[in-house]
Amino acid sequence: MDSSDKLFNRQRSLHQILGGGFVADVVLWRRKDVTVGILVVTLFAWVVFEISGYTLVSLVSSVLFLLFAILFLWAKSAAILNRPAPPLPHLYLSEEMVNEAAYFIRNHINMILSVSEDIALGKDTNMYVKVSTGLMLVSVVGGLTDFLTLGYTSLVVVLTIPALYEKYEDQVDAYVLMVYRKLWQLYHKFDAVCVNKVPILSLEKKKLS
Repeated sequence: MDSSDKLFNRQRSLHQILGGGFVADVVLWRRKDVTVGILVVTLFAWVVFEISGYTLVSLVSSVLFLLFAILFLWAKSAAILNRPAPPLPHLYLSEEMVNEAAYFIRNHINMILSVSEDIALGKDTNMYVKVSTGLMLVSVVGGLTDFLTLGYTSLVVVLTIPALYEKYEDQVDAYVLMVYRKLWQLYHKFDAVCVNKVPILSLEKKKLS
């Protein structure tokens, strides 16, 4: 399929758009064992949360408490019985790792602040529409379900929709582009029949153009 027949006239594959690395392989099921493992573990965690009534904070606290208790007793008994201590790696954050994380976080925060400033000052109408639509969608979906279920559902969507799209890419692109062209034709008809016949709207349109 020619690039003009693809969504957004893109010339790169979906794998390349997703970064072409390990994450792209997992999302597109190139590493099926990892993808299936993530889905199974998250499903198990979701079931545990739903059945047990645990919250994330309480579960993490309980797991850490149990882990530290086991390691502490193991180390003490090993010292008494002249046995080796628990095989723990050296827990240490290097300055390079901290700087890389800080650089990554700073860049993304600055990008968000820049977009927010453009929206607040009315410089980017398209971005305002996208952000507003996204926030409204999140608000509606968030009102219908809890955060845990929403997170699990979002993960399932991320790990299934891109893979299905890659498999049926040509058919999906052709259908979406056909719908887009139909909607564009309807917009032009509406513009010619309604907007241009209303003096105020026609004048406003000329000013914007």
